Formats: sequence, structure tokens, C-alpha cells
Amino acid sequence: MTQQQQLMMTFRQIILMNFGFFGIQYSFGLQQTAINPIYSFLGADYGSLPLLNMAGPVTGLIVQPIIGALSDRTWVNGLGRRRPYFLIGAIGCSICLFFFPHVTALWMAVLMLWLLDISNNTAMEPYRAFIADTLPEKQQGTGFLMQSVFTGLGITLANVSLPIFQHLITGESAAGIPYWVYGSFYIGAFCSIGTVLISVFSTTEHRPTDAELAALRAKPRGLGVAIRDIFDAIKDMPKALRQLAVVYLFQWYALFIYWQFVTPSIAKSVWNATPENKELFAQAVGWTGWVNGWYNVVTFISAFGLMTLARKYPAKVVHAGAVSLAAIALLVFPHITDKYLLFVPMIGFGIAWASIMGVPFLIATAEIPKERYGVYMGVINMMIVIPMLIQTVTFGSIFNYVLGANPTNAMMFAGILLGLAAFFTLRIQTKQGQNLNA
Repeated sequence: MTQQQQLMMTFRQIILMNFGFFGIQYSFGLQQTAINPIYSFLGADYGSLPLLNMAGPVTGLIVQPIIGALSDRTWVNGLGRRRPYFLIGAIGCSICLFFFPHVTALWMAVLMLWLLDISNNTAMEPYRAFIADTLPEKQQGTGFLMQSVFTGLGITLANVSLPIFQHLITGESAAGIPYWVYGSFYIGAFCSIGTVLISVFSTTEHRPTDAELAALRAKPRGLGVAIRDIFDAIKDMPKALRQLAVVYLFQWYALFIYWQFVTPSIAKSVWNATPENKELFAQAVGWTGWVNGWYNVVTFISAFGLMTLARKYPAKVVHAGAVSLAAIALLVFPHITDKYLLFVPMIGFGIAWASIMGVPFLIATAEIPKERYGVYMGVINMMIVIPMLIQTVTFGSIFNYVLGANPTNAMMFAGILLGLAAFFTLRIQTKQGQNLNA
């Protein structure tokens, strides 16, 4: 079915088709806020956190492009092209989230993160292509920014559940993991599969014509073909996507720093605590949940505003402005000693996060052919995870030997990188008037 043949969807239908993103992002929210403190509870030092988080970029680099290429050549009667993959991924996420807080050693936590990330990436990549496949071009921007809305909701619930359970549940496991962490992971296990099932059963994919289906099934399949598709997509990548890759290098390197060091930064600036002081550090972990939850509330609200702005202005201008707010936020954040004032700069960070999760995909979908949405969404994810992989390998040394092992300096360094991301966003050469009505 061509873009011209696709029917406009109601706002309710767009909400339902994206509802599964809520559960996927709840899992991602726990990775942002809870995983690194669990590592610290199990004895990891700050300098080792980047390497311990290598699962995310490595699995994203390998899994998402392959899943995207495979889904381009898939059609399952009754499920479609993309839904089989994010259904399988959601089941894996639920299982991993349920068992994660039961780990008893650092190596077990690292292994569980690898399994969780494989599942997350299996679910997330085809969800991007699902929006591009299903919605007509004029509604794709709304679809992608609706994913920002559910990103904000999912991550908010994940983050605020931590301090809520902290006040309701006491005690800790033999491994030193507080029992209040368990509740958040159990909710995530339920949300991951439950919300995806709502999207699977409420939204159907456009069935190819008989001729298209015959051509699809006549194409060669398998892992080798998928890998060739990935390399061909990279070779044929439009110039705007190559320029977007530069933006992503600075943007995602900085975001990975934030997620790894936000708790140490809050612990230092507000409580002057380290993981050795378990009581004070636990308070910082709980407050990180409130801070991250707050910026995702802002994400949820501001996504609607970004929909309006992206109808009036080029996508790159909207994104550059939003990312600039995050740069300012991280330059200010680590110097705030009042825990309540930490919420102020996070307003800018939340607006940027809404843009990051939606607006760049407007640039991408305008540049790539529809029949290659799956593989290119995987390639775009490579542009996300390669900076993360570089960060996991390099930032431990930068943190220890350049930034003086100081979480304050780490956050400011991330702010500078986000400023560079905003600058390079404005240099992207996009199609004329690239916005929601393009």
C-alpha cells in the first residue's frame, strides 16, 4: 500500500498503536536509573560503570540493524511484518525484569543486563519502522512524537516507582540490593508485555498486495542477506543521515554520561556521599528517581508542543533548540546543592529528550525509501549505539585521568557535548520545509 493509499488514522488509533512503547520505555527507564546503583550496591566503582554498561551499545549495534533488515523481508499472516518482533522482544523484557533484582553478584547483574538489552532492542527497532509503515506521511511526525509521549510516561513511572517503594518497603537482600528495588522491576515485567499486547491487538499492519507479497517471499532470506542489506544501506546512506550521525556522536555520548553519573552527581552535590555511605547514597538513588521522573513528565507534556513547532519550523531547527536547552541544563545541574532546585534545569533536559525521541526521525524518514524503513531504522540505531560504545570504552579513563574522577566535571563535560550536538544539527542539509506537513 502506497503512502497515497494509506488512510489517515484517528488520534485514538495513533495512541493505541504506540501504547506498547510505554512498556518498552519503562524498561529503559529502569536501565537509566536503577541498573548503575545496583552495580554500586554490588561493589562496582564509578570508573568501571562505563564498561559495565557495554551491553546497551553492543546489542544495539548488532541486534537492531539485523532485526530491521529481517523485518523488511518478513510477513506473518495474522501478525504482519513488524509486530512479531516487538512481541518477542517484550516477552524477553518481561522475563529479564522479573529476575533482575534477584541477582547475587556483579557478574550476574551484567549478564542480566545483556539479556535485557537484547530483548529491548528486538522490540524497539521494528516499532520505529511500524510507525513509518502504518501512518501516511503527514501523520508520521505525530506518530514519532507520540512515542516521545509514551517515552515520558514509561520512564516517569519507572523512575518515580523507585522512591515510592523506598518509602514503603524496607530491608535488603543478602547481596545488598534494597527490597524496594524489587517492586519497580516487577511492575516493569507486567508493563512490558501488557502494553505491547494492547498495540498488537488494536493495530493491524497494511497487508501487501498479492504481487508485493509474492515478490517479498521470493527474495532471499537469512542472516547473511540481512547483513548484506545493512552494508548496502550504509553505502547508500543519504547525506542528511551522514550529517545526523555526527549529531548523534556528541548527543548520545553525552546522554550515556548523564545516565551513568546522575546519581553520583546528586550524591556529591546534595549529600556529599559516596556508595560507601549506603544510607545517604540510597537517598540519592531515590532522589534520582524523582529527578528523572520529573524530566520525563516534562517530556510527556512538551512532546505535544513539539508537534506544533515541527509543523511550523524545519525539524533541524526544532531539534537544535531543544538540545541546546539540555546543554545548559547539564552545565548548571551539578552545581546545585538544594535537591528541590535540581528540578529546574531538568525542564530543559526533558524538552530535549522529547525531541531526541521523535524529531530526528522526521529528518530520516524524509530521506529514505519506504521499502527500506526497517533496515534504515536499524542503521540509525547504529548511529546511536556506536557513540555509546565509544563512551563505554573511553570515558572511564577520561573520568579518572582528565576529569579528576569528579561527577561534577562529568556532567559538565556532557553539557559541552550536547552544545556541539546542537551546533551540528543546524548544519544538516535537509529537504525544503522538512516538518510534519512535508
